[in-house]
Amino acid sequence: IGDRVGPGVEIHVDGKPVHIVGGLETRVILYHKPEGEICTRDDPDGRRTVFESLPSLKIGRWIIVGRLDINTTGLLLFTNNGEVANTLMHPSSNLEREYQVRILGEITPAIIARLTKGVMLDDGMASFKKIEVMRGQGANKWCKVVLMEGRNREVKRLFESQGLQVNKLKRTRFGKQYLPKSLSPGHWIEGKCE
Repeated sequence: IGDRVGPGVEIHVDGKPVHIVGGLETRVILYHKPEGEICTRDDPDGRRTVFESLPSLKIGRWIIVGRLDINTTGLLLFTNNGEVANTLMHPSSNLEREYQVRILGEITPAIIARLTKGVMLDDGMASFKKIEVMRGQGANKWCKVVLMEGRNREVKRLFESQGLQVNKLKRTRFGKQYLPKSLSPGHWIEGKCE
């Protein structure tokens, strides 16, 4: 159980050869998660899950790459290849995650400096690689942030550490994969394995 074999290897079970059908093609899909869906296969509370909108697979299953909380929207990646999923999620891959964030409160240069230098959260130091203030209306300001990891609620907790409240959060990029502008919430498209 759990042994790996490559092409051209003969496998015998109880002395009889086992014929292997060609390798499974790696697939990656980009999904636009709407608000209100949860990132789990089965929810005991009966809430809608992100897996319900995905195409069915004849062999294997979809593996989610990272997660978004129930109120966060945007890009989720799925693959049918566990090694690809692990590579994409592992910190050593140094893949950026980009978000658009609407914040209640004033984002000062001092706050930007602290958040890019790093602040101590309950699970260790965290920081944004980049913060770009965009536009705003009244008390709400939009900004774009880039993270190098994806800890639980990290974007929200970083801003909360500075007394700011995140009231809208959308992931727009994971590594080289961008959320296509034409992809509606609740829909998916085939992506590339990069």
